[in-house]
Amino acid sequence: MDHDQNFKNLIIDFPYDAIELFAGTEAEGIEYGPRIIPIREEQLKERLGDRFRELDVPLLVEWPNGYRAAILFVFEEETDPRRFSIYRLAHYCLDLSEMFKTDRVAPVVIFLYPGNYDRELVLSGDERIYLRFRYLSCALFDLPYEEYRESTNIVARLNLPNMRYRPDQRIEVYAYAVRGLRELEADPEKITKYLDFIDIYSALDENERKIYYQQYPEEANLMSTFAERFRQEGMQQGMQQGMHQGMQKGEAQILLRQLSRKFGELTEEKRRLVESADSERLLQWSERVLTAESIDEVLQ
Repeated sequence: MDHDQNFKNLIIDFPYDAIELFAGTEAEGIEYGPRIIPIREEQLKERLGDRFRELDVPLLVEWPNGYRAAILFVFEEETDPRRFSIYRLAHYCLDLSEMFKTDRVAPVVIFLYPGNYDRELVLSGDERIYLRFRYLSCALFDLPYEEYRESTNIVARLNLPNMRYRPDQRIEVYAYAVRGLRELEADPEKITKYLDFIDIYSALDENERKIYYQQYPEEANLMSTFAERFRQEGMQQGMQQGMHQGMQKGEAQILLRQLSRKFGELTEEKRRLVESADSERLLQWSERVLTAESIDEVLQ
């Protein structure tokens, strides 16, 4: 389950809502409609080399009307707090500050699960402090679900399953997340995409899903009908564009899921390699997944 990629997509697709939810006081002025520019990964790789972490999401926020000076937001999501390194984050922010010639950088870390992690980095000698680094943190697991279930912020609504709630509220949480997606998003592709997002983080079992359909029949049927209709339209469009191309894309997606489940998170380079492969190569790789002990062994 690629949590990092899920959150990266979420922040890029809904940058205003992400900044408003995760960046707290630094979101001042977002209602004035600044221009938000995701910084391209290729540009960062070229300039920062091996120091660049693909799953960081830098967003450059500019107010063309001069309401506020431009600011660079750096989002990082951590599924496992033990993986978080404040040194790495500080290093990355300093690199970006130098690269874009700005001292207006706001680092934001989103934690999905509880754990111990450094909240401040201080470099000092005997006489004085020479560097003090802090960051904005959002502990999703500690946000009370009830305070956000009617929110008009789509990032908050999609993340209801990641917030704090009682076990007996799980189906209700799922329903409010799906309702938020239906009410706040009009793009059919994004609706289908983030139905999957909600499903992944809700992880309802078969019995809970049955109860959901019983308690929320109108909404459940509406979304199921929509998703099926959109998939059918996509299939028809794929057939018009070429059945072979559609099948090949489907094969690539299946293989990507197999690889991520067996070996964990894929790099962007490996993902592009799979997506650009022909059907014969995809078939060979799919057969190797069963016995391979590493992703490189599959994609050799």
